[in-house]
Order: sequence, then structure tokens, then C-alpha cells
Amino acid sequence: MNKKIVLTFAVCSVLLFGFSKKNYSDAELIKAIHQVESSGRIDKKIVGDGGKAIGPLQIHYANWKDATDFDKSIGGKYSDCYNLEYSKKIFVAYMSRYAKGKDAETKARIWNGGIAGADKGSTKKYWTKVKANL
Repeated sequence: MNKKIVLTFAVCSVLLFGFSKKNYSDAELIKAIHQVESSGRIDKKIVGDGGKAIGPLQIHYANWKDATDFDKSIGGKYSDCYNLEYSKKIFVAYMSRYAKGKDAETKARIWNGGIAGADKGSTKKYWTKVKANL
């Protein structure tokens, strides 16, 4: 085979497949989501989404309830979501329930758009923001 053809094939393969989805850890993903949701802030009274979400990861009551019902060991109360370490537990439980074994994009889009978030076109922009912080 001609060397130019082989080289062209190799370059095209890298371009097509070299930029495939990286398998990010939950810690990396949480850090990126934290940056997108609250600019990395950790102060105690972060409120967003018109007062419907709280804390550094912007957790809605329904998501907190869902996560704590799924993993009873978390305990606590909704207002604990102002704490980053507690919020991380909520994220992990929610992802364990609805995105176990899924890639970072799917997890981020579910976090943003709910259980069916990965299928919503509206969450693609959110993923772009999260990915920029990974």
C-alpha cells in the first residue's frame, strides 16, 4: 500500500476516533458541573433556577428526595444541599439510580434535564458547558 494512503488513513482514524468520549470519573464530572452550576462557589446560600434549586450543584427538592429515597444511608435534610460534600452524595446516588455505567455526557444531561435528560435536545448546550470544564 502506498505510504501516503496509509498516512492519510491513520490521520483520518485519529480524527474520527481519537476524539471519542473519554471516560471521566464522577469526581471529575462533579467538579465540572460545580463550575457550570455555581462558578465553583461554596458559600452557604447559593440559590438558582428562580429559587427552585439550591447549593453548589443546584439540586432541586425532587432530585434530593429521589436520591435520598434511593440511598437511605445519605440521610439529612434538603437544606444540607448547600454543602458541597453532601451535594456530591446526592449526585452519586442520583447517577447510581438513573445513569449507572453511562458516560459523562449522559450523566451531565440527566443531571440537567432529569431522568430523560439525555434524550432532550435542550441539554446539549449544558453538556457543551460541562465538557469545557473537564
